[in-house]
Amino acid sequence: MFVWNYFTNDARVLRECTALSEAGYHVDLIALHQAGLPKVEQKNANFHVYRMSQKLPFTPILSWLKNKKYLLGMLALVYAIACFYWPLLLLLLLTSLLFTKPMRTIMFRSIVFLRMVRAGFRQRYDIYHANDLNTLLQAVICAKWLGRSKLIYDSHEVQTSRTGYDSPLYGITERFLLRFVDVCIHENHTRAAYVEERYGFYPEVVHNYPFKQEQDTKMTVDLHQQLEIPREEPILLYQGGIQSGRGLDRLIEAVPHIKMGTIVLIGDGRIKPALEKKVAERKLENRVKFMDKVALESLPSHTKEAYLGFQILNNTCFNHYSASSNKLFEYIMSGIPIIACDFPEISRVVKGYEVGLTVNSHDPEAIAKAVNELVNNPEKRKKLHQNCLQARDIFNWDKEKLIFLAIYEKIVIRS
Repeated sequence: MFVWNYFTNDARVLRECTALSEAGYHVDLIALHQAGLPKVEQKNANFHVYRMSQKLPFTPILSWLKNKKYLLGMLALVYAIACFYWPLLLLLLLTSLLFTKPMRTIMFRSIVFLRMVRAGFRQRYDIYHANDLNTLLQAVICAKWLGRSKLIYDSHEVQTSRTGYDSPLYGITERFLLRFVDVCIHENHTRAAYVEERYGFYPEVVHNYPFKQEQDTKMTVDLHQQLEIPREEPILLYQGGIQSGRGLDRLIEAVPHIKMGTIVLIGDGRIKPALEKKVAERKLENRVKFMDKVALESLPSHTKEAYLGFQILNNTCFNHYSASSNKLFEYIMSGIPIIACDFPEISRVVKGYEVGLTVNSHDPEAIAKAVNELVNNPEKRKKLHQNCLQARDIFNWDKEKLIFLAIYEKIVIRS
């Protein structure tokens, strides 16, 4: 299995690898490496993680040249004047390009790509499993171009309509590589219907349901004490990536309209510094608290401290509009009522099982109104909490993994 991240907080991949390994499959997960993480990690007897280095083979030489950039410039000038030798000048020019950020990014990704392919050939695997488009080519090369193995494409996002992924190249690439795929998986039926309309087939559906937890058997974290929040103040929680399009800027704008409660955001991401600055400029530091992301295994102990949770994606792309992400079901699993955007998959759960309130996620006052409704009405919040406890018997990985394992069983039989 391939994944283009460090495999520290990827809940879906962890669930799938765990399910496969417990069912008797031997699973090798190929991920990215960063300082502080083990290059090889054994999760259980059948599940190993191999993290690929992102360092270039000649990194020490590049670092030395970068530190001696003035010397390099002088040498280039001497050569140019003394020799007029254009091949050498061209070589120096190409060498200088190595110091530009775009070129270094391309080189880093190319090296990691090749290392992933090489790791995929450590042994002849029966099945290759690509998580998202950024690992599909690696899997295709290993499974089909240099072998005859089965190939699963597990797309966690709508690759052709995502924030920051506007190039038509993604759709062209996906359409071409799908011809080599034996089974395609998406995470809800709205997205599956989109794939059918675009590519002419209906993929398998495996939802983002979390591991089942018993409400009273897990330890909790005292966020009130840790963040110096008064005991009587409800914690209004957002957990997940601090990224654009997730309604977090609207949430900050909603704070002055919220009568009671402290916003707590757990996670990291690109726009976190901008949000922290926005909070400081509006002098909301006592109403909005930031925490770094926490490990997956300890996240439920933080979630259970909340009065309610936010899932307020903005309708900036079809990927957001069609989402039913992990946090929605993590809130439910912890018994936390949800303030959610009124999008098809999310609304189906929130309204259908009465586990929260839906709002116009682009409207800060609408968000605040929903928060005030639950804060001012503890009995309603209690009812939603009880509904969450019932819904977690439906939206859990214990049931969903049977669907996932059945997909693998069909592939094994066909092979």
